[in-house]
Amino acid sequence: MRDQYDFSKGQRGKFYREAAELHLPVYLDAEVEAYLSARAKARGVDVGQLVNELLRKDIELIEAAR
Repeated sequence: MRDQYDFSKGQRGKFYREAAELHLPVYLDAEVEAYLSARAKARGVDVGQLVNELLRKDIELIEAAR
């Protein structure tokens, strides 16, 4: 790395997009991923779809317990 960098011609916020959405990656343990992949394949759905369904059910249970 250099000792100094010249940012005199830089533009603040050049790539900022107010309406941009950030999708966070989710990392699963290997065993969990293997299990969910097998279940999703058996049902003929995408792993993401299966995970969302499972999480929605968990959210319903949490809300019902309140």
